[in-house]
Amino acid sequence: MMPWLPFMRSARPLTPAPTLHDVGPQGTYAAAQAVVLPDTEALLAMKPGLRRSLSARFGVQGLAARLCPVELEDGSVAIFALAEHVASDQADELARRIALAGLRAAEPPRYILHASLLLAVARDAFGRQGGAADNPIARGALAEAFHELVEWGVTKGASDLHLNVRLDAPESEIKYTICGRYLAPECFRRMPTGMLMEMLSVAWMDISGGNGAVFDPRAEQQGSLSRRYAGREIMLRWASMASERGPSVCLRILEKNRLADIPPLEALGYCSEQITLLEQSLAGSGGAVVFAGTVGSGKSTTLASLIARLPAERKVVTIEDPVEYTIPGAIQNSVARRLDTEAHDAFATKLRALKRSAMSDVLLGEVRDRETGRAFMDLSGSGVNVYTTVHAPSVTLVVERLASDFIGVCRDFLAMPGALKLLVWQALLPRLCSCARVLVHEARHRNNVAQRLRGLEASFPGPVETLRIRNPDGCSRCRAQGLPELHGYDGRSVVAEMLVPGLVPAFSDWVRSRGRGTAPQPARSAMAVAMDAAYRGVFDPGDIEERFHSFEMECRLRAVRKMGAS
Repeated sequence: MMPWLPFMRSARPLTPAPTLHDVGPQGTYAAAQAVVLPDTEALLAMKPGLRRSLSARFGVQGLAARLCPVELEDGSVAIFALAEHVASDQADELARRIALAGLRAAEPPRYILHASLLLAVARDAFGRQGGAADNPIARGALAEAFHELVEWGVTKGASDLHLNVRLDAPESEIKYTICGRYLAPECFRRMPTGMLMEMLSVAWMDISGGNGAVFDPRAEQQGSLSRRYAGREIMLRWASMASERGPSVCLRILEKNRLADIPPLEALGYCSEQITLLEQSLAGSGGAVVFAGTVGSGKSTTLASLIARLPAERKVVTIEDPVEYTIPGAIQNSVARRLDTEAHDAFATKLRALKRSAMSDVLLGEVRDRETGRAFMDLSGSGVNVYTTVHAPSVTLVVERLASDFIGVCRDFLAMPGALKLLVWQALLPRLCSCARVLVHEARHRNNVAQRLRGLEASFPGPVETLRIRNPDGCSRCRAQGLPELHGYDGRSVVAEMLVPGLVPAFSDWVRSRGRGTAPQPARSAMAVAMDAAYRGVFDPGDIEERFHSFEMECRLRAVRKMGAS
C-alpha cells in the first residue's frame, strides 16, 4: 500500500471565479452514474491511477471534506465526492470550471468516497512530504474534517464521539455512542492513522482550558470547545487517554442552552409511583437526593427534569462540570477541574461563595473524588437540599460508593437520619419501534425464543401475549438513521429503582456496619420495573436480560434470597 502523505502541492488558482460555497445543493448530474470507491484498495486499483489533488489549483480547499478535483495519470480530471455531494450544484460548477480550464474530464467523471478517504485524497496522498502544522491549507482542511465528524454525530443524536488511534496499524477507528450503543458508521471506517493524528493535533489548537500547549498522545488531556453544529450551540468536552496502542480521545457532545429540551419525568420513562417519590423528595429542607448509574445512563437529564419542578420561590444554585442543561430560574455555574490536580482553587472559591448565597437548593453535578465528597458533606450538613449524581452499580451500593476510600464521605454522616432523603439508580433501555414483532409468534418457530419465554414466565409472570421483540429489519421510520444496529428501535427510556432511607428501620445500622448483614432492598428492582414496561410492549425482554442478567439467573437469585431470609 502506498503511504498516506500530507497535503497538496501549491498552485495558483486558475480563475478567480465565484466560490463554490454559494452554489445550491442539488445539481443536474445523476448520482447513480458515479463509481463507488469503498476503500483504500479500490482507490489504489484505479486505472488510470491517481496522480494529485487539484483542490489548491481551483481554490476549493475549503470543500475538501465534501468534494475534490483530482488529476489522474492519463492527464484527465475526475471529481471525488461524498455520496450526498457527488450530484450537487457545487460538483456541477466544479465540472464547469474544469472544462473552462481546458482540462479533459475523466471517464467516468465522478467517484464516491467515504469521508476519511476523501480527505486523504484532498490532502494529496501521493504528493510531497510535509506536515499539517506548517501548512495553513492543510490545517483548514483537517479542521473542517474534524468538524464534519462532530456534526455527523450531532445530527444523529450521538452522546459521544470516539477517536481511537492505532499507532501500530495503518488505519484507525472512528466510533460514536448513539442510543447507548458503541457504533462504527460505515462512512467513517478505515481512517488513515497518520491523518487522524494530524487531525487531533489541529483540533487541539482550538481546545480551551486544556492541560498542555499541544496534543500529546502520551498524556491524559482534557478541555472543551464550543461551536455551532447543525444550527445548534454545542460544547465538546475533550478527554484523551494514552492507551497501549495509541491515544483514545472521547468527545462528549453537549448541547448548550437546552432549555426547551428538558423532558418531564413522565417522558423519561418514570412510572407514577416513582414520580410521586421524586416529587416528595423536593419537599422540606435539608438532606440529599442522589442519582446513581453508569456513564451515559441519563442521570444529568433526570436531575435537570426534577429540579425544573421546583417552585419559583426556591433559590437554586448549581455547581457543574460543565453545565449541561439550562434550568429555568437556577443560578448555574460551570467549574472545570483538571485531571492532573487534586485540589482546585476555583472550586473551593466557588463553594465558599455558594454557602454565602442564601440558597435553598443546590445541584452538585457529580460526587466523584475526595474534593467533591467533602463538598457533599459540607452542603448536605448545612441544611440546604442537595441533588447530585454518583457512579454506582445499584441503588443499594450508592452508600458504599460514597463511603469508599476514593470519595471518603463519612459513614456516620451518611447514617444520620435525614442526611439521605432519596437514593435512585437508573439505566436507559432501547425502546421498541412500532414495527416490533410479537414474541409468542416468534416462539412458535424458534426454540431459543421459546426457552427464553419459559424462563421469563417463571421469574416475571404476566400476559406474555403482549410481549414484543425487536424487528431487526426495521421499518421506514427506524431505518432513517442509516445504522443497522438501531433498526427496530425508537429512542431510549429510563428504568429505575429507588430507596428511601428514612423508611428502612435498619438502614443506619447497616451503613455503620460497612455493609455487613442483609442489605436494604428497593421496593421494586429496576429489572422488575423494566419487565412491567415490557408487558406494555415498550422493551424487548432480550434487551432487559442483556442489561441486567438472564431470567434463569433471576430465578436462582430469588431462591438464594429466600433461603437467606428463612
